[in-house]
Amino acid sequence: MIYVQLFIAFFIPGILGYGGGPASIPLVENEVVHRYHWLSVHEFSEVIAIGNALPGPIATKMAGYIGFQQAGVLGAVVATIATVAPSLILMIGLLSILKKFKHSPKVKRMTNYIRPTIAVLLGAMAYRFFEESYVDAGLVHTIILVVLSFLLLEKWKVHPAYVIVGSLIYGAVLL
Repeated sequence: MIYVQLFIAFFIPGILGYGGGPASIPLVENEVVHRYHWLSVHEFSEVIAIGNALPGPIATKMAGYIGFQQAGVLGAVVATIATVAPSLILMIGLLSILKKFKHSPKVKRMTNYIRPTIAVLLGAMAYRFFEESYVDAGLVHTIILVVLSFLLLEKWKVHPAYVIVGSLIYGAVLL
């Protein structure tokens, strides 16, 4: 039964996560944290941090880790296949149609409608992580990490992996 649950938990976000891995993260969180209760919000945020520090697509790394945690190597394989299956099926089945209509105003309009939805979902997830951080680490540490991360990423254009490693070191030393 766990393999079916893993497949469903990662196949649904793969179908609905229009826009790639970052767009499917809130959907994966809903399945893993809220529906199946495999991870807490804090644990899920750590999985995202580790996944972002490693090269490659975030969705497959999260699927592999959570699948392995829940059901071993076979669980990792099932979750990873469930993550890539929707894209693979759609890519093979719809490639010619997409190529034919890629300049269509309707397709462009659809994309413009979906982008704000993804932004809201990512914003809501970021707020939940901020709220969890505030409760666990305290207001001062949370503000320091948020401001410092923002400056490093946006002003000084430091690679996200270095910011994540720096945050881990900060947490290990001061928390």
